[in-house]
Amino acid sequence: MDWADNEEQAAFRAEVHSFIADRLPQFYRDRIAARRPRGLEDDWQGDIAVGTPEAQAAASEWADALSTKGWVAPHWPEEYGGGGMTPMEQFIYNQEMAEAEAPLVGGSGVSLLGSTLLVHGNEEQKRKFLPPTLRGEFRWAQGFSEPGAGSDLASLQTRATRDGDEYIINGQKLWTSAAHKSNWLFGMFRTNPDAPKHRGISFLVMDITSPGISVRPIITMGWEHGTNETFYENVHVPADQLVGEENRGWYVGVTLLDFERSNIAGAIQIRKNIDRLIENVRTPEGQRMVEAGGLQRQRGAVAEHYVESEVMFNYSFRIISMQARGIIPNYEASTSKMFASELVLRVSRTGIKVYGLYSNVWDPDSEHSPQNSVFTQSNVHAVIGTIGGGSSEIQRNIIATRGLGLPRG
Repeated sequence: MDWADNEEQAAFRAEVHSFIADRLPQFYRDRIAARRPRGLEDDWQGDIAVGTPEAQAAASEWADALSTKGWVAPHWPEEYGGGGMTPMEQFIYNQEMAEAEAPLVGGSGVSLLGSTLLVHGNEEQKRKFLPPTLRGEFRWAQGFSEPGAGSDLASLQTRATRDGDEYIINGQKLWTSAAHKSNWLFGMFRTNPDAPKHRGISFLVMDITSPGISVRPIITMGWEHGTNETFYENVHVPADQLVGEENRGWYVGVTLLDFERSNIAGAIQIRKNIDRLIENVRTPEGQRMVEAGGLQRQRGAVAEHYVESEVMFNYSFRIISMQARGIIPNYEASTSKMFASELVLRVSRTGIKVYGLYSNVWDPDSEHSPQNSVFTQSNVHAVIGTIGGGSSEIQRNIIATRGLGLPRG
């Protein structure tokens, strides 16, 4: 790996840096400066769909600014409104966005659904769904997991029965994140119950406001509306909204798409949290709080986490270096995902121990809350990161079998 930018990459990095400095709306600058805890709702899709009028205006302004450069979807080809970036350019772009704490635009519609359509969708589907997704008019949720099909996703049972030019859907999905701030949904549904479980699944997209679809909130242990359960009762979906072949939707849904997935943003945010902890304990207010806490006992842990944040950065850099050479990461992506999600929890717990009893304060606006209760809240909110996108147990199985060559248990 070469950690240094070449001349072309350095010029691109400067372009991205200057663009963010010039065009990021003041609303987001103020949010960043406040250094309040970031919850599951603090994303661009939440701002534009259910945010305050100020948040909606800022989200729209930021999306419009990025669209002038084709940077809403940096990994899409330029012919479809994307940035056409190389893997290394995507890495630099996401690194600069993370350093600035600027929100990414488009949600799973850009990162997942759009990329899937580019590979498996027909031209009519691309024309129908890609442009409004780029403009933020179509906001997407993912309908994969079910009450009895989480880690073993291929066991899903929500039925889609073909009836002429339509599919009739009945069943339930669980952990449908963003469903309450979306107007479209993509997912996998059982179309042949008699086939082997991986071969009787189809990939469909649908208007989430269609009659028969109901969305119910799931409130997290951090009191956030972070995800949902969705119910389908005789939902009619046009057959032309089938993506790929009928009964081969499993292969559509798990297609390894060529978009940037190094998790560099996670590595940078972890390092920022550690930097801010070190910065705060040197202030008079921070000193007052840590005297009641355990700073002296946690010095070694803070130093260890800083080293781990650099390890995380290099995991990310390894993945993008592989992609830049045309190599598809496999267990390497699982290693990065698991390490990052568990490191966030370790850093949060160390931060709580540093401030001692003051970390019992949940309210970020309290005069007694250290660093706006950022570690207290992240210790709760971040648990979902060790489950969503493949639990740590699943990631360890992948690393063991595909990375270490160990036999399946």
